[in-house]
Amino acid sequence: MAGQPRLRLLRPASMNTYTLASLAAYFLLMVGIGIYAWSKTRADSAGYLLAGRGLGPAVTALSAGASDMSGWLLLGLPGALFASGLVEAWIAIGLTAGALANWIIVAPRLREQTERLGDALTIPQFLANRFPESGTLLRVVSAIIIVGFFTVYTASGMVGGGKLFATAFAGALPTGGLSDYMFGILLTAGIVLVYTMIGGFLAVSLTDFVQGMIMMTALVVMPLVILLGTESSLALSAVPQEGFLSLTEGATFIGIISAVTWGLGYFGQPHIIVRFMAIDSVENISRARLIGMSWMVISLLGAIAVGLAGRAYAEGNGLVVEDPETIFILLSQLLFHPAVTGFLYAALLAAIMSTISAQLLVSSSSLTEDFYRLFLRRDASEREAVNIGRLSVALVAAAALVIAADPESEVLGLVANAWAGFGAAFGPLILLALTWNRMTGAGAVAGLVTGAGVVAGWIALGWNKAFLGGPGLYEIVPGFFAALLAIVVVSLLGKHRAAAE
Repeated sequence: MAGQPRLRLLRPASMNTYTLASLAAYFLLMVGIGIYAWSKTRADSAGYLLAGRGLGPAVTALSAGASDMSGWLLLGLPGALFASGLVEAWIAIGLTAGALANWIIVAPRLREQTERLGDALTIPQFLANRFPESGTLLRVVSAIIIVGFFTVYTASGMVGGGKLFATAFAGALPTGGLSDYMFGILLTAGIVLVYTMIGGFLAVSLTDFVQGMIMMTALVVMPLVILLGTESSLALSAVPQEGFLSLTEGATFIGIISAVTWGLGYFGQPHIIVRFMAIDSVENISRARLIGMSWMVISLLGAIAVGLAGRAYAEGNGLVVEDPETIFILLSQLLFHPAVTGFLYAALLAAIMSTISAQLLVSSSSLTEDFYRLFLRRDASEREAVNIGRLSVALVAAAALVIAADPESEVLGLVANAWAGFGAAFGPLILLALTWNRMTGAGAVAGLVTGAGVVAGWIALGWNKAFLGGPGLYEIVPGFFAALLAIVVVSLLGKHRAAAE
């Protein structure tokens, strides 16, 4: 958002009892779902980590969508549109194309192959079963990447929770000496930990379904209220910023490529594709795809509309906003009855918590199945494995809390780095593992290491911010294609050597 005016947020009014009651009801609902899931979940690893592969198409679709979108859908994306205009919508275009390709290419193949090849419960397990000659190395490297990047990704969700409380509550709650920001982080993480630890994958999926419905409703209602229900809003076309409603104004070729290629990340996001492994049948994937893509398109359009209409409202009413990523929060306060405001805050928390819970569970599954059971306790009982999984959830959450403690963190920036890391490391690997029979275990390892390494190096060199004297190139682009090349070259060389021997 370089070059955009720095906007100042008006201090919000005191919180209303109705708002707090709405939020309390939401928190209780999430915990209640967790308890219900606990009563229905099998007391073994397959039940805790994958819900026994019994999810219906609607729950699978909304769970994949809600765990995907995170707080950036209501904070980062509207904030980017608010500050820079419609040109930021290229990200949404790329994500929509990537998600559709993910449902078509990856979903049916992953569901079928993970069950057929050893009934794998995690992505690293599937890769080890697919390439047994490099199985242990693949599980270890995959798990390290998953836990490392997910810790950062989880932190981005916690930042969103902290921003909500720091912006909306501003001294209205007894925080015991903590800042509003830290109180929000701790409360958000605490509720997620409760239902994730006790209910496992089923709890996460069911809460995702409810949270997805809340998110979509909020993103439809808010822009309609701004555009149709406020007399003093400025027309979108009258926003005093040249090209505000243009998809190309101020855009560069590299900038558009960087935005659209967010869609490449879908193939390698473990917390999303693991939903494909849990659906009850391959035949139901087409129904899940229709539901999931409909939800996604409506939600993305709503988020874009919130950013654009929110800027028009701010300009028309003389409001100044210090942090554009808080526009959804500010509008929730100004335009709605306090009870509805609480519902809208719940929608933001739903986006945040659905992603955090999914990421914590995937990280936990890797720590349990790909470290603990692989190296420490091969003969661990099912009960022991489930308990270690719960402990792992808490450990990853604690590490993410440390990262999220900085109130200057930007949600979209943290998400972008983690998304690129997963997309480059796992995206080409998953695609080729499912579709190319000539791929080898050595090629798989080479792709993992190359993708993650190029992304980390690109960020460290600052080339995602400035590249060849121009704007930065999103790190997923070089990472994804470098990993793809590494897999193909190493696999073909390995086949050639094997034939020669």
